Amino acid sequence: MNSQSALPAEPIRFPDGFGWGTATASYQIEGAPTADGRGPSIWDTFSHTPGKIVDGTNGDRACDHYNRYLDDVELLAGLGAPYYRFSLAWPRIQPDGKGKPNQKGLDFYKRLIEALRAKNIIPWVTLYHWDLPQALEDAGGWPARDTAYRLADYAGIAFAALSDEVEHWTTLNEPICSSFLSYADGEHAPGRQEPLRAVEAAHHLLLGHGLAIDRWRHTARDCHRFGITINLTPVVAASESEADRDAARRVDAITNRFFLDPVLKGEYPADAVAQLAPLTDFSHVLDGDLATINQPLNDFGLNYYHRDWIKAGPADADRFRPGTTHIGAADAVVADSGLPVTARNWPVDPEGLTGVLTWLTETYQMPPIWVTENGSAWDDTIAEDGAVHDSRRIAYLDAHFRAAKKALDQGVDLRGYFVWTSMDNFEWGYGESSRFGLVYLDFETQERTPKDSYHWYQKVVSRNGLAN
Repeated sequence: MNSQSALPAEPIRFPDGFGWGTATASYQIEGAPTADGRGPSIWDTFSHTPGKIVDGTNGDRACDHYNRYLDDVELLAGLGAPYYRFSLAWPRIQPDGKGKPNQKGLDFYKRLIEALRAKNIIPWVTLYHWDLPQALEDAGGWPARDTAYRLADYAGIAFAALSDEVEHWTTLNEPICSSFLSYADGEHAPGRQEPLRAVEAAHHLLLGHGLAIDRWRHTARDCHRFGITINLTPVVAASESEADRDAARRVDAITNRFFLDPVLKGEYPADAVAQLAPLTDFSHVLDGDLATINQPLNDFGLNYYHRDWIKAGPADADRFRPGTTHIGAADAVVADSGLPVTARNWPVDPEGLTGVLTWLTETYQMPPIWVTENGSAWDDTIAEDGAVHDSRRIAYLDAHFRAAKKALDQGVDLRGYFVWTSMDNFEWGYGESSRFGLVYLDFETQERTPKDSYHWYQKVVSRNGLAN
């Protein structure tokens, strides 16, 4: 997977109308943290806290998309992909997370959507991609039930302002990250390590999802489509030993099924509830909550990057140790997969994409599925010829597109595929040091340089498939 010469030669074509696109997130690209009345988010606070971001940067400048959005829309138009998925910044629209909307914040998104429509690009809005207004965190954050109701209010404001031009709406992006990774592991904002609060945060995020869709449906038209995006990390036992298989099951219960089952079945998985019993009695789950969460969906967004091979750790390890995402399975260990890895040390694992798509279809009553994120980080540089020769990203995407087509051929109702991401950005805890983009960004000058992968993806989109 290290050169274009290693790419498979078989041409493939996707179904007519397949939805190619790219995806971004507000805090990662917008910059302009105080412009036009925007309030602070938990990521502003977190990224300005010494030691939290690997390279010491923050999102104050990011891609300066707030000021350069027209240039970025031109780059998107050059790709020819019909969809662009982006998120709204809650503190731009409601600086304190409640109350009257900030009209200037809404106006920015109206201008962006108008520019996209002018280039025949379909906007796909994500309501919440982790940038909680700091005022709401100060009031308790996602462990507080009230935050779910504030999300519903925000959803109503955004939908009333933008729904005339936006048909596709996603409530949450990757709720495991804004709950377990944020309130138990501490790797993401607000950086808390409180396992019980993380479980409560996860429930209130999902409750907010259900309340938001319920709010939207009251004024929706037939053209509107609603969904959620969940990142799945399929789990493989590192061996056939009973200990490894139990560790893998417990990790899967928290990492995947704890979020899928409430959304798609209206219940928490029984083994996850039993696993968390020493931590919580689930009294934060009130009557009617799960019915609210289990809203009918028009679309399901899947973010996929790799599988995890899990083995059992020391028998005396604390399963509820703070500082881990795997609550109730903190004794489990991620083993070496033996696969090549990206610059983020993530396995390059296209077979896992085929597997998770088919597993979803076989396990749940699924609405149409969209891969709403997939991509890879590499140590990209500008070569002497002024280009960025990212052959490893091309090989990665080629393999994953083929894996998606294999799932399609096996009967999965996959409607589209959004590459993460359109351009290099502020990559959360890795700051400006982790490059996922199809476009290279010089963070100092803000110059944008399309990479070889950008031009390759142009051809994929134009032919609706892979030539060789």
